[in-house]
Amino acid sequence: MGFVTSKDGVEIFYKDWGPRDAPVIHFHHGWPLSADDWDAQLLYFLANGFRVVAHDRRGHGRSSQVWDGHDMDHYADDVAAVVKHLGIHGAVHVGHSTGGGEVVRYITRHPEDPVSKAVLIAAVPPLMVKTERNPGGLPKSVFDDFQTQVASNRAQFYHDVPAGPFYGYNRPGAKPSEGVVLNWWRQGMMGSAKAHHEGIVAFSQTDFTEDLKRIKIPVLVMHGDDDQIVPYENAGPRSAELLANGTLKTYKGYPHGMPTTHAEVINADLLAFVKA
Repeated sequence: MGFVTSKDGVEIFYKDWGPRDAPVIHFHHGWPLSADDWDAQLLYFLANGFRVVAHDRRGHGRSSQVWDGHDMDHYADDVAAVVKHLGIHGAVHVGHSTGGGEVVRYITRHPEDPVSKAVLIAAVPPLMVKTERNPGGLPKSVFDDFQTQVASNRAQFYHDVPAGPFYGYNRPGAKPSEGVVLNWWRQGMMGSAKAHHEGIVAFSQTDFTEDLKRIKIPVLVMHGDDDQIVPYENAGPRSAELLANGTLKTYKGYPHGMPTTHAEVINADLLAFVKA
């Protein structure tokens, strides 16, 4: 574990576990979490002979709580700093939710890195917010409300989201895990309210349509059809259609936080794709 300084002076925290000569998988977390959200994947792939890397996005987790640069271009440049520092060009990049957008923007913004494969899990591309060109998106008022709740009572909001829609714990018959809820809350509260407030704009209003069209490498798109955070129909299938070499895998009844709630299934499918 360590820190790397981005080109604009931001300290980015990263985890780097495994043999130096092993194949690398780089994980990108969702909003408003940290690299810790990938624990189930990091341990699994480490045990399967991989070198695993995960970083905290600027303003999140243990990275610097800077006041600016909370947009996809800066996020991608921060990834480039980690990649260059560790010498892990050509890795497989896996992104969940906002992290999926970060992966897409990194691949197109930094073509000097010959990324081998990518995986988008319950990811925000192509575009979350509703516009004339994106009629299936969510109304901007939804994200405005997110920002209001972050600004007014972030601590309560960060308990309500994982206790309800994020992991599908609000569905009939669901068995909530208080540990999972509190771990989400812990990660969120470690980060900067400023970064999280502006990050809502970054993940909801960034249009990745042209980025997706430019990506030629194999990309696995994994999405649950009961995702209450990034609705399935306007995300997973549309991303897969825009990608030149995209494969959509749909998970019936799975929630947004499926890398945690269904880690065994997700990990096995990730491994099969990486090894293929």
